[in-house]
Amino acid sequence: MDKDSIILVLSCLGLVQALFLSIYLFTLKKGNKKGNAFLAFLILGLTIRIGKSVLNVYLDIEPWLRNIGISGILLVGPMLWFYGKTLFQQKSSFSQTNYFHLSPFLFFFFAAAIIPNRGDFISYAIYIAVFIHLAIYLLLAIKLLINSRKSSNSKLIGWYRNLIIGTSLIWCFYIGHLAGLIPFYIGGAIFFSLLVYVFSFLLLRKHTFSLLKYQDSQLDVKTASSLIQSIKNLFKDEELFLDSGLTLDKVAEKLKVSPRNLSQALNENEEKNFSEFVNSFRIERAKKLLVSDAYSQEKIATVAYDCGFGNVTSFNLAFKAATKQTPSLYRKKMG
Repeated sequence: MDKDSIILVLSCLGLVQALFLSIYLFTLKKGNKKGNAFLAFLILGLTIRIGKSVLNVYLDIEPWLRNIGISGILLVGPMLWFYGKTLFQQKSSFSQTNYFHLSPFLFFFFAAAIIPNRGDFISYAIYIAVFIHLAIYLLLAIKLLINSRKSSNSKLIGWYRNLIIGTSLIWCFYIGHLAGLIPFYIGGAIFFSLLVYVFSFLLLRKHTFSLLKYQDSQLDVKTASSLIQSIKNLFKDEELFLDSGLTLDKVAEKLKVSPRNLSQALNENEEKNFSEFVNSFRIERAKKLLVSDAYSQEKIATVAYDCGFGNVTSFNLAFKAATKQTPSLYRKKMG
């Protein structure tokens, strides 16, 4: 396989992954549906633009089709800004009038057949204007990020910051190519492919969606931190984690807080859901029992049940995930 074929494959894989991610976000039922849709359109806009780059290198496409590709950039900026507003502001602050920001994209898309794209001065002026449009929304997104730093969750801030950086790098690449500083035009598609896979990894991690689920919560950082300390003290003093039937509702009732707030505190501070948090205590207890003289002749199943696990299979899976080895191997090494 020659170099051009490898580049084409890498570029196409990135485009396919981006389309998959967009469809996934469009159909996602949990979290903020409006925010998921904005993020899906953002990725779709970049995909349209990068797709145009790939086609333009390997095929002789019509001017109107090139304009369709360029129109994707006019979709990216507003969607990046819209997405930030849904992350950091109350839902009521997003009014229908905001959708007027999509007018440039709609005009460019539907007028693609008559907008000049001949490589002349007017065509270049239009092309530059499109990227100026994106630059304005990047600045709006950065302003929104700065204004939200003190009042929003740090992980959401980090996630949105990464989106801004990734989009800005793509903007810089194409501006650099236009200025003659970056001669490798198809490099934008390769960079986009890498970026899509990074975003996919970050977004599809369960804790990202857990944080998005709580974005409208009024639970502040200090209260969440205090709540975490309370549940740790409760587990240490009363060893509730040894109860195989322990639930989030039971612990929340004991702490006199809502299950939602308790779940949010665990996700944001421990980066674990309730089950993972409970199992971490059970596994620490299992480590001690596996090497203790009193349990030296006991079966692994006995250790599992005495640590609060409902069955041996879940114990083995949780233990190996935490220690990278099976309970039997741990006992053999540490015993």
